[in-house]
Amino acid sequence: MKHRPHALLLLVPAALLLASCSSTPPASTPPVLGASRAAALRTCEGLLAGFRHQQAQVDAVTAVAEGALKQGAQPMPAHCLVRGSMHKRKGSDGRDYAIGFEMRLPQAWNGRFYYQGNGGLDGNVQPALGTLGGGPLTGALFQGFAVISSDAGHTGAQTPYFGLEPQARLDYGYQAVAKLTPMAKDLIRTAYGKGPDRSYIGGCSNGGRHAMVAAARLGEQYDGYLIGAPGYRLPNAALAQLWGAQQFSALATPGATAPHPLAPQGRIPDLSNAFTAQERQTVAQAILTRCDALDGARDGMVQDVQACQARFNLQTDVPSCGAERNGQCLSTAQKQVIGTLFSGARSGSGQPLYAPFPYDSGLVGANWGTWKFVNSLALDPLAVATVFSVPPGRVDALKEDLGARLALFNATDENYKESGLSLMTPPGHEQPGNLAPLRARGAKMLLYHGVSDAVFSAEDTRLWIEALGKALGGPADDFARYFPVPGMNHCSGGPATDQFDLLGPLVQWVEQGVTPQGVPATARGAGNAGGVNTELPQDWSAARGRPLCAYPAVARYKGEGSLEEAGSFVCQ
Repeated sequence: MKHRPHALLLLVPAALLLASCSSTPPASTPPVLGASRAAALRTCEGLLAGFRHQQAQVDAVTAVAEGALKQGAQPMPAHCLVRGSMHKRKGSDGRDYAIGFEMRLPQAWNGRFYYQGNGGLDGNVQPALGTLGGGPLTGALFQGFAVISSDAGHTGAQTPYFGLEPQARLDYGYQAVAKLTPMAKDLIRTAYGKGPDRSYIGGCSNGGRHAMVAAARLGEQYDGYLIGAPGYRLPNAALAQLWGAQQFSALATPGATAPHPLAPQGRIPDLSNAFTAQERQTVAQAILTRCDALDGARDGMVQDVQACQARFNLQTDVPSCGAERNGQCLSTAQKQVIGTLFSGARSGSGQPLYAPFPYDSGLVGANWGTWKFVNSLALDPLAVATVFSVPPGRVDALKEDLGARLALFNATDENYKESGLSLMTPPGHEQPGNLAPLRARGAKMLLYHGVSDAVFSAEDTRLWIEALGKALGGPADDFARYFPVPGMNHCSGGPATDQFDLLGPLVQWVEQGVTPQGVPATARGAGNAGGVNTELPQDWSAARGRPLCAYPAVARYKGEGSLEEAGSFVCQ
């Protein structure tokens, strides 16, 4: 997708977003679906005995008073909490399984339904607040949505070994969402006397994957998709994590270990010395030296991500160590490993395992190190072994033949009739032309991704947006838009303006035809009601603002105004 010139867009602080325009008109303009209609809750207690849906059971209902529940410092509105389950069964492993859920139905309902996709390996019913990625102050429940959350078909006690049970794998991959969606809409209809006028699904990490999979598999069920840091190729990303651990292990202190509760003996190899926090700071500073001013301002942020990838050179822009490492340089071996890591992991035979990662100053974040040095040894091997492989089997993370493991991701047998890659990834994701009907009926997709996400690559998301445009015969920005978040780690954190609301802009795009661009984002400094980000640079304002710009536009300094104010920048 080439950059297309458009009018300069000024950010209006009171608005959630601004409309953008394109110089290339689409072949046909998708319809605007129209606004939802509000309604009041008719019954709460009556849902315990009065709701019926095949394979569904309501276990408890509770009227929750306004302010009795809070999201951060934000009091939630009065609502009805419904807890229940679907498809109770005895698994092939002898364990009891069900798809557990909770729904929160506001007394004053805006006519919309929100499916909250949760992260990681699921296994817990998170509070159905409709929480949004990036440390926002509000969620979907606060905005008046009816919200559902689930455990995706297994409990925390079964995690990650639910992957040994074939149906539990399928529920986690995509079937729990497919089963819960019509039930939730029926529950809404019973509670309010009408079904939802508009339905939305969203989440970050695995929650973003759930939303992308739903777009490909359940396109008729949802009108808006809010997709954060989508691990839509989660098995491949897990292999890249193992690859990184193998490479870093050669640089780490021999024999050093660190405690971890999920490790078989309670400890894992300590890889943190392979690329220390001080060395990551050195690389981040080198990135800023080369790329910070590309957007017109030296402000400790790299807004022009793509230009930076062409400009920054790890080999020449970072000092090389002599006889010993001192934190201010990298050794030759470190540069080799880190350069290959950012270029994209490959098997021993040269087979690509996952996407490249973009260079960005947010690699200083603690979350970046946790994913690369801890989770790569404690979490990813468990998922690789028990959820993605056919047949399941043990993984030695530091010695695994990754090419052979990728073959197991594609395999099936008499017990596991769908491969790990098939059940986890959106059908047709390589050339997503199958989303054309979704676009044609007026549905919309908003994607966002921290540029310094260490586990799911922002470059993978950018490449998917490019592939979508090609599959649909031209730019797809009248249907799907991608918002990179410079400096942000996995879903939040890092030196970033990581507090924003993209659900409001998504609703306005779906229901009013207002195209999102220049979405306000702020830092979470001292006193922030949504939680403080302790990794912000000391010279930033506590509430630094920037517009989030839809790719390929970049937030550029207008040449005047405070570097702490979003209004000093424009998407172009």
